[in-house]
Amino acid sequence: MSEYFKSVPKIKYEGKVSDNPLSFKYYNADEKIGGKTMKEHLRFAVAYWHTYQATGGDPFGVGTALRPWDNITDPMELAKEKMRANFEFCSKLGAPFFCFHDRDIAPEGATLKDSNKNLDEIVALTKDLMKTSDLKLLWGTANAFSHPRYVHGASTSPNADVFAFAAAQVKKAMEITMELGGENYVFWGGREGYETLLNTNMKLELDNLARFLRMAVEYANEIGFKGQFLIEPKPKEPTKHQYDFDAGTVIGFLKTYGLEKHFKLNIEANHATLAAHTFQHELRVSAINGMLGSVDANQGDMLLGWDTDQFPTNIYDTTLAMYEILKAGGLGTGGLNFDSKVRRGSFEPEDLFYGHIAGMDTFAKGLRIAYKIIEDGKMDKFVSDRYSSYTNGIGKDIVEGKAGFKELESYAFSNGAIKNVSGRQEMLESLLNQYILEG
Repeated sequence: MSEYFKSVPKIKYEGKVSDNPLSFKYYNADEKIGGKTMKEHLRFAVAYWHTYQATGGDPFGVGTALRPWDNITDPMELAKEKMRANFEFCSKLGAPFFCFHDRDIAPEGATLKDSNKNLDEIVALTKDLMKTSDLKLLWGTANAFSHPRYVHGASTSPNADVFAFAAAQVKKAMEITMELGGENYVFWGGREGYETLLNTNMKLELDNLARFLRMAVEYANEIGFKGQFLIEPKPKEPTKHQYDFDAGTVIGFLKTYGLEKHFKLNIEANHATLAAHTFQHELRVSAINGMLGSVDANQGDMLLGWDTDQFPTNIYDTTLAMYEILKAGGLGTGGLNFDSKVRRGSFEPEDLFYGHIAGMDTFAKGLRIAYKIIEDGKMDKFVSDRYSSYTNGIGKDIVEGKAGFKELESYAFSNGAIKNVSGRQEMLESLLNQYILEG
């Protein structure tokens, strides 16, 4: 078998004093934090689409990426070589998982049957590679947004033929995810939205999206797929009004259609910022609703208004993210998937490793700091004290449903002057900085 990344050895943990760029400074896979190893906490996954499919092209120029498989012209042979490269890359990086869209791993054929045949061939190869590897599939999904047939959406298309094709494509994607032992299956509505209401029946589109998801649940039950279903919110791009705008919107949609028991959320950092939220906010909204499932680990550029999918290097953000994840009890069958791509100017194969190392170290550092914050308990105590008025007296009656408007009016008449206490935001932000700087 060919070696695709010959210049890169297996990446090892060498600690923060190391000057070797091909080493981990903070991610020590076997180090235990709170009874679990870093590997178990973080569950890192490599994103197939960015790592092996991205060329570095943009609207103003062709791709710049130099890859070991560039000279292969046969689509199926190219697909096989990329899968073999995936296993080498993940092994050298020490990533326990990978993720894919169906069209990432196998080219689309002239017909749906041809496409499925291509998938079967690559899945067979993947299963063989798994026999001698510890690499697992975190999740699979279907690319129901790139092909021109999805110009008006997939499950929300006004064309019932497109709805049917998308259902068949997702059916197959679910089957191969199950065949490869995938622990989750993701729905990302890349074009499930609209540009103008002048040509849109919003009620029918939302109803059809719910019908589509319900069919998926029914089919999963039929074939015995036990993986977790995930929905990934995104506010805009490609459609102006996405139906999966943010975590709150998706949760409201699921509850409206009685689907909340079957789905959790896959939260992406860059999507959160596009929705004018913080990454922490989207994680918290998901967690308090019992629906935090997995994470697309990346970051955006605050000066740019689109999905730049950069590798996460902001320790402030990863600390707060891991704080939410730890407080929620972890990610379960989910993980931290690097939906991240190297910059167009970082075009050499080694850059793929540099990007992943940076992201893994940044989240590892965030994990360590977040655990210390929770263990110290100062942040939690401040919040608990701030809401202590609801643990006794009239506040306790409010929480326990013992007081209504009449009782509260009577209390307000007799209570006298109200005294509020400072929220101490700046003090807490300074404390957070102290944890980060000393962590």
